[in-house]
Amino acid sequence: MEEVQNTKTESGWIYKTKIWFLEYKRVLIVTKKPTKEEFITIVKVSGLGILLIGLLGFIIQMIEVIVFK
Repeated sequence: MEEVQNTKTESGWIYKTKIWFLEYKRVLIVTKKPTKEEFITIVKVSGLGILLIGLLGFIIQMIEVIVFK
């Protein structure tokens, strides 16, 4: 990984931007494209989570309507 040295000529935001781009580059190098099975599993788990949160919100709303009617 390239080292970025903060010289007196560079302002703080330029240095922070260089560091951010180096970290972003490192993440892109480390990541990989998921297989079809991994992608399907991620979609199923995400969908299940969305449904559970929606169901929980619906139940709380129904309890509120029944109790404070």
